[in-house]
Amino acid sequence: MTVEKVDATVADFDAHFDKLFAAGDDAEGKVKLLLFLADRDASSNQTWCPDCNVAEPVIYDRVEAAAKGKEKDVVLLRAYVGDKPTWRDPAHPWRADPRFRLTGVPTLIRWENGAGAARLGDDEAHLADKVDAVVNASN
Repeated sequence: MTVEKVDATVADFDAHFDKLFAAGDDAEGKVKLLLFLADRDASSNQTWCPDCNVAEPVIYDRVEAAAKGKEKDVVLLRAYVGDKPTWRDPAHPWRADPRFRLTGVPTLIRWENGAGAARLGDDEAHLADKVDAVVNASN
């Protein structure tokens, strides 16, 4: 099946989230994933976050593999947290939002029935078997 990747920033996140992850919309049969990441540097295509740079290729590989092996499409909403000073602010919207309560990036969340059903934090997001467990969690 396919993987649809959608990019969002803090400014446009709610519109993308509401469209792609609306509660009660699970009947579509899509696997819905949120991936919170550090912003990229345009000159290097790397992020300011070393953990993101290591985990991203692993996450994309495992998501693509899962989509090929399933009868379900995957929606991956990549949410970029901003530059380092923006992210470090304790009042960052995704740190404070009770739906996400982010403490680090990268963070991968499987979204089902209007809530996070499985979660992988920055300390394990680079481990293929852990990513597989989140991506392939049954609903």
